[in-house]
Amino acid sequence: MRRLVVLALLLTACGAQPVQQAASTSLTWAIETQPITLNPHLWAQNKARLLVFNQFDALVSRAEDGSFQPWLATSWKVSDDELTYTFELRDDVTFHDGTTFDAAAVKANLDQFRESGYNPAVAAIQLRAFDKAEVVSPTTVKITLKEPDGLFLDFLASPLAGQVSPKSLREAKDVRFGGPDLVGTGPFILDRYVQGQEIHYRRNPAYKWPPAGAGHQGPAHLSEITYRFLPEAAVRVGALTSGQVQVIEGVPATEVTLIEQDPGLTLTTALNSGTAFSYYFNTDHAPFDDQRVRQAFREAVDLDAVLKAVYQGTATRAWSVVGKASPFYDASLERTFGGDAAKANALLDEAGWKQRDAEGFRVKAGKRLTVRSVSAAPYVRDRRDVLAQAIQAQVKQSAGIDFQVKIVDQGTAQKAVDDNAYEIFENSRGDSDVGAALNLILPRDGAINRTRFTDPQVERWLGQASATSDQAKRKELYTKVQRAVVTEKAIVFPIYVPADQIAAQKSVQGLGFDPGSGTPASAYDVRIGT
Repeated sequence: MRRLVVLALLLTACGAQPVQQAASTSLTWAIETQPITLNPHLWAQNKARLLVFNQFDALVSRAEDGSFQPWLATSWKVSDDELTYTFELRDDVTFHDGTTFDAAAVKANLDQFRESGYNPAVAAIQLRAFDKAEVVSPTTVKITLKEPDGLFLDFLASPLAGQVSPKSLREAKDVRFGGPDLVGTGPFILDRYVQGQEIHYRRNPAYKWPPAGAGHQGPAHLSEITYRFLPEAAVRVGALTSGQVQVIEGVPATEVTLIEQDPGLTLTTALNSGTAFSYYFNTDHAPFDDQRVRQAFREAVDLDAVLKAVYQGTATRAWSVVGKASPFYDASLERTFGGDAAKANALLDEAGWKQRDAEGFRVKAGKRLTVRSVSAAPYVRDRRDVLAQAIQAQVKQSAGIDFQVKIVDQGTAQKAVDDNAYEIFENSRGDSDVGAALNLILPRDGAINRTRFTDPQVERWLGQASATSDQAKRKELYTKVQRAVVTEKAIVFPIYVPADQIAAQKSVQGLGFDPGSGTPASAYDVRIGT
């Protein structure tokens, strides 16, 4: 057996502070996005990630340097063929329902993903190599893979691998949504959820198993925390400046100066990991079955001007499907496309879209050059609706493209996908390892492959990258993937690198960002006062 990590969880390890008597303090935090599920296994909204690790813990965690560190697992070994992972578990952990966390619980959580229709995307990507989990002893679990998987530890450190009480998995009224009766081992206990209004957590007094690198040991500093759902940016900022809430996330560019100039407030920001926010072109039918039209759409947009207008200089332009915060980002793609209206028009002329109708839109064979984007409202963040309107105006003015934008409910958005009734798919993913996102988006059978694009060579590169833990080799392979989909095939229009912002009253301490994702961290280390 090759020893990968063996780290004991010591009380004073990693600079953690000694256990102190927990004070009775409460906090109210306004968030932009209401979760569509509170079940960590089904988590999909990057903006809701901060809630997951309040209630649930994972086997391992990510450190600032990208390494994997102990959490509910104290150590692990990997076999020389990288097919067997043996985890040693803490023996002092209990779920919120009083049941014991042990190897049987880990097995039950992994086996849950085998349930038909439970989370087919995770089963097909993050757990594609998973073969079986075996209970060796109450504190030892052996996990066998069918083939080496360089993404497996990343999965075990993600919200998707948050450990859920097997008892609550069996007995919860609504397993798919979760809620108060689906419980974990985390520092906070979910005790109230009011749809459209708020979610409330109270401190878990028994908590003493934070991940390595946590700022303190023992129970959370806060006795309770309420997250209020305030989707309107101006309302969130107003709630903070008026003292109705003490923390907000999702600070719009229009309000940054107001926050920065207030001596009683603080503002911090971090780029997200994973993929950039991009427009993915549906190559299955006209007009984006023609690469020239795909390239023309990108060239028709002066993206620097658009981002400056919408985000007032606070957005980071994207040049690749891979976000700039990822170690696999290919910087050579920068300034290789976009913003050339003359080139856009020449490409469209060449593609046969030479005529214009009375409204100035290009037509061919009596059909207008129309492209549609249909987005589900729960996933719209960061003023993406305003961004789409700005791009809509640019492509019409610069090249005569009719870009139609719709923001609808989830059911309507899914129907558009099922009916292939769209030309642009908007997406960003906050996976800590971008390989997971690329495997969901780019392969022919990828769970969210909305481009309908297929390239056997790209799929081979993705498979090779997933099968190795050699980071240099993975970077080489993902560089090839990026150049293929961004430059050679032009199936994606990278727009900006998502970021998260936290604004708070200065009395609130311990706020930070998850080192794996760049999203706001859980409230475990948050405290009020100096």
